[in-house]
Amino acid sequence: VIKCIAAFLRRTLEQRVKGENEMLIKFVVSVAVKTCWAFLFVVVLGRLGVEVGPLVAGLGATGLIIGFAFQESLGSLAAGIMLALNKPFKVGDFVTVAGFEGTVKALDMMAVTLATVDNRRVTIPNKSAWGSPIVNYTALGMRRVDLLFSVAYGTDLAAARALVLETVSKVPGALADPAPVSMVSALDDSSIKIGARAWCRSGDYWAVYNGAVEAVNNAFVAGGISQPFPQVDVHMKN
Repeated sequence: VIKCIAAFLRRTLEQRVKGENEMLIKFVVSVAVKTCWAFLFVVVLGRLGVEVGPLVAGLGATGLIIGFAFQESLGSLAAGIMLALNKPFKVGDFVTVAGFEGTVKALDMMAVTLATVDNRRVTIPNKSAWGSPIVNYTALGMRRVDLLFSVAYGTDLAAARALVLETVSKVPGALADPAPVSMVSALDDSSIKIGARAWCRSGDYWAVYNGAVEAVNNAFVAGGISQPFPQVDVHMKN
């Protein structure tokens, strides 16, 4: 009967949430199954003639003591419920959680497991994950690549901007819609900053970023556009 209840509950929840929240489904089914087994245990003891009233009262007191002893774990469990309900990320997303950046490899009611870009495994308690800002780089499907290049004072800015825009538009992975844009971003002490913005699929971010930096540098060299080092002009009197 308990197995039938668990199967029915899982099927109902999967239909309601359309299979998008496996963590919450597992948790609810697990709680329901354990509750059924506890109820069955008490009923069997009663049928065997055991006085269950004191037992239930003792279990209640024990549960209170355990609750105080495991406050941190219960906090992570409560945070896990909030993560399951709000779904800020799912397995496979690239995120920043509690100061760590990586791909979500596992997600349960107690902890989040990330694989960082340098192949470290990081396990974050849900209490820490829910209690800090969460950045999901994958959820929206696209990311904007922000680029910044330096050119010398006296450079033809219109030509430099056009060259940057043309070069960035041809980088593999850069999307045509939204179209890339370029602009003069700042007048620094030693150079003029030309910015560029391009859009790409979330998984192509670093390929587009690195490809654009290399391609624009090569275009500047080929076009004779100077990229100055930081410098100071000293004027001598008399």
